[in-house]
Amino acid sequence: MKNKIFILLTSLLCLNGAFAQISYRPLPAEWEKLVEGGNFMDRILPMPDGKLAKNVWGDKAVLPRYIDNGIEDGITSYWGGNILKGDDGKFHFFLCGWPEKNPDGHMGYKTYSTMYHAVGDNSVGPFKVKEELGEGHNTEIIQLKDGRYMIYHVTGHEVDKHCNYLISDNLNGPWERKVLPLDTRDRPTRIGGGNWFHNLSFTKREDGSVLMLSRQGSIWVSKTGTSPYHLITTKSIYPMVSGRYEDPVIWKDHIQYNAIVNDWIGRTAFYMRSKDGVNWVIEEGRAYAPGVAVHKDGKKEDWYKYERIRMFQDEYGRAIQANFAVIDYDKHQDLPNDKHSSKNISLPLNPGMLLTIENKTPIEYKTKEIKVRIKAEKNFDPIKEVDLSSLRFGASSEVNYGRGAKAIKSEKDGKDLIVVFTAKDHCISDDVFAPKMLGKTKKGALLFGYARLPWLEYIAPILSARKPEYKNGEFTVVVENDGQVASKKTFLTINSPAENGVVKELTSVLVPEIKPYGKAEVTFQLNKTFVKDKEYPVVLKILSRKEKPITFETTISKN
Repeated sequence: MKNKIFILLTSLLCLNGAFAQISYRPLPAEWEKLVEGGNFMDRILPMPDGKLAKNVWGDKAVLPRYIDNGIEDGITSYWGGNILKGDDGKFHFFLCGWPEKNPDGHMGYKTYSTMYHAVGDNSVGPFKVKEELGEGHNTEIIQLKDGRYMIYHVTGHEVDKHCNYLISDNLNGPWERKVLPLDTRDRPTRIGGGNWFHNLSFTKREDGSVLMLSRQGSIWVSKTGTSPYHLITTKSIYPMVSGRYEDPVIWKDHIQYNAIVNDWIGRTAFYMRSKDGVNWVIEEGRAYAPGVAVHKDGKKEDWYKYERIRMFQDEYGRAIQANFAVIDYDKHQDLPNDKHSSKNISLPLNPGMLLTIENKTPIEYKTKEIKVRIKAEKNFDPIKEVDLSSLRFGASSEVNYGRGAKAIKSEKDGKDLIVVFTAKDHCISDDVFAPKMLGKTKKGALLFGYARLPWLEYIAPILSARKPEYKNGEFTVVVENDGQVASKKTFLTINSPAENGVVKELTSVLVPEIKPYGKAEVTFQLNKTFVKDKEYPVVLKILSRKEKPITFETTISKN
């Protein structure tokens, strides 16, 4: 068949620029050339001034420190968690912790971890515990489309007890405990091994459905957040290097999906972006590393490890604060009744500028200028503050190194500033969905932002198939649409696995239109002779007009 293009079945890793980092070895030399704003961690701002104390627990590297930043009390080892602002104007922090004095030191989390609801007058702290919510670890709260609140957590050490959540109509409870429903859809759940169910993170899509990212880098979708989560991908979205990954966080803003994953051996982390939540681009540079907790005077709170990053977002979905679980010493050497412990800290983030591309047609070789609107905000006057000569715009792989299109002039439109860039050196190719701007204010502060391309569709069908079954003399495949919009008619192709680099198409079948969260059953026959009960490896692909080739490797057999 002609003109076959692929729609989503599972995730392929999309790399934006060279990436060869191995976490326990030196970072790529090329990364030394990243300009300010090229690393995600360049967005981390100094900690607000607070109550400075030195006669408290901790290694000398974290003394003196702001004890009213985040949460600490000298009684509990706090860990993880994220913050939501309530209708009462208070900031509600849902995290976990365990007694500082326990027989196992930091490792006591395995036995004693408890969920807490803490409250503060602002997002930075101090937070005070309001109530205990029972046994649980690695908490994350999300408000669902129906207004209810869900607190994901893990409990116990048996598989069937790991994926739990609390649900309530109100931030103040009462809370009901339930088991998170997971539908693996014939896909492997432990990509690379490990406790993938220990580190789940959630974000809402445009229609209120929920996208979930697992520890092992797989993507799941739930229509409501409490309905079964469908496993969509079979390949990790993380860097294809020798990192030991955990603690992913995923969030969506008005431009794109964002994710960060921590390499706990290398004590560093990496930043990824996505148009649809399934296909991801990995940006060069580090998302965070030891040394990012800095006071305004330059003094560091030099925590040994930063883990469990979670984002506090503004009305546009922009991350404006990062909360970290931090520890002053190696976890396994944090022993009972010593001076070491853990807490949660709050670090402000540069939210980035609100950008809109004014061009209405795709950028091509005939395009002479690219116009980008920088929107004025409450505490940002682009007309007065932007250093026009410092701005660069284009693909992040260019802009992060100081390259990209240059600004040639600007125009005022009310309080907004429209910057005109020459349509050269931007490298906005077909796989770029969110060009980036970097620059400085006239006082030398970092400016950055991403923009959508007006001619791209950012919400697409997500078609994927279950494992074929042989019945009534033919193979049957259930194709499901976990996207937010209906699919068009397309094709499911069945390929043999590659042999000597050659892939053979065995057959192809028409897939009808499928509504969001709907499914269709298609059947096909194969000319190949199948021996009863023998497993035959095949690769399934679903074909469409606009998406990249995505595959699902499985086996079929006659029973």
